[in-house]
Amino acid sequence: MNRFYLLSSIHRGFTAQRLVVVLLLAAMGCQSQNQTANKLSEDTTTVQKIDTELTFNNVDLEQADEQGRTVWKVNAAQALYSQDQQVAQVKNPTGELFQDGKPVYQIKAQEGEVHQDGKQLFLKGQIVATDPKSGLVLRGNELEWLPEKDLLIVRNQITGSHKQVQAVAQEARVFTRKQHVELQGKVVANTTNPATQLRTEHLTWLIEEEKFIADRAIAIDRYQDKKITARSTANSGEFSLKTNVATLKQNAQLALVNPPVQVASNSAVWDLNTEVVTTDQPVRIVHHQEKMTMTAKQGRMDLQKQIAYLNGDVAGSGQKGQTINSQRLTWTIPTQLVEAQGNVVYRQSQPPVSFTGDKAVGKLQDESLVVRSGSGNRVVTEIIP
Repeated sequence: MNRFYLLSSIHRGFTAQRLVVVLLLAAMGCQSQNQTANKLSEDTTTVQKIDTELTFNNVDLEQADEQGRTVWKVNAAQALYSQDQQVAQVKNPTGELFQDGKPVYQIKAQEGEVHQDGKQLFLKGQIVATDPKSGLVLRGNELEWLPEKDLLIVRNQITGSHKQVQAVAQEARVFTRKQHVELQGKVVANTTNPATQLRTEHLTWLIEEEKFIADRAIAIDRYQDKKITARSTANSGEFSLKTNVATLKQNAQLALVNPPVQVASNSAVWDLNTEVVTTDQPVRIVHHQEKMTMTAKQGRMDLQKQIAYLNGDVAGSGQKGQTINSQRLTWTIPTQLVEAQGNVVYRQSQPPVSFTGDKAVGKLQDESLVVRSGSGNRVVTEIIP
């Protein structure tokens, strides 16, 4: 049900009607009766077509669903309404979208189409859609409102802003009841405090929960003073805007820029506030510059202090072939200091020797470790022939 409130003049095709009458009189004077009849039929159809088009200035259009609840209200500077097409072409529309009788978005655009059946509202040009409840603002060049599907689509050069988030994408799909926004196509979302950037092809934005969910490959970068300090990637992941915690799932990798250290695991939790990465899955840490590698069943790394804490079947190796095994190990990366505990075994090739004890402290890279044992135990030294 459309209700139009006429606030200005209505323009009909009266000039066209007079023109047709003159043409008919001329035709009657020089053509046969059959030709005149055919011409009269064709021109009458043209007049009827013109007559069905109405132009309204400063008009209000309101649409309700089958229950009588409003689904949209639109004010337009001008509307060209065709009863045959059941569509109103509007200029400079502004208004509100409703779901379950309640306003969910405020909208404005340069032009659009309003369908009389109430199933679709389509707007084009400099779209601005604002959620008055959450404060989310979506901008683009096309907007489509499908109230029966609870779906608002904004396309073509999409930007979205909300509190500490600025996002761009090719398309945004808004489910107003769930307060979910699906960003699709070359998605880039930037957050502040701390400065973080997320990149993926599909990102679900849970507005009320303040969370991002990526069901496919995602990259998350951490910035400081407008420079990248750490990069991470995974096959999927989540990011909480409340806690600034990223959960990386499947093939999770995180790389520090300086020093060039890479952390790899099947999953990891990255707290961007404390700059700590934690994983309860097998983990591998590589220092590319020093050619040092550490593996363990699980671990934690303080990115700010650049200290790795490894637990369970720890194994480390250096560029000269030296190795260390233990149950627990702390690796201070800036100084290359290693502190190992529990069933420690250290081996080196030059000279070929191995040491077994309870603890070891030193620099694996320099092959300068001190192996100790607790009370009642001895350090076992083995010279490898």
